[in-house]
Amino acid sequence: MLENLINLYDRDLRRLETELSTFRQEENLWRVTGQIANPAGNLGLHLVGNLTTYIGKNLGGIDYIRDRPREFSRRNLPLPELLGMVRTTHGHVTSTLQKLKSDDLEARYPEDVLGFEMTTGYFLLHLLAHLAYHTGQINYIRRVLE
Repeated sequence: MLENLINLYDRDLRRLETELSTFRQEENLWRVTGQIANPAGNLGLHLVGNLTTYIGKNLGGIDYIRDRPREFSRRNLPLPELLGMVRTTHGHVTSTLQKLKSDDLEARYPEDVLGFEMTTGYFLLHLLAHLAYHTGQINYIRRVLE
């Protein structure tokens, strides 16, 4: 199961980078239209904060202080900087998952993020679904705007 998680996170973090890179007009990363509330760039920042906190920090011991409100309020970050953040997060996620043992997946996750106790394996699956969900939103926003 752990090898599958490593492969799926690698795949989906590459997809996130591709989706962000595919914007033809960089300013569209920070635009919204209609009922879309969050720009694609902010969704990317949110995923960086989410994965760095819950995998890199809580499981990998990476020194990180999350500023969740800033993930949604920051604007006009240059694409190369945003992609650099995604790549750094990708590295943190990969190195952390590679250090885990199969038994770690059955252990209690160290924080009750969802309001209830859960195993690390359960929460890693939740985070993977969250990554895929927002990556799909980024794809949709790009297609609507461009």
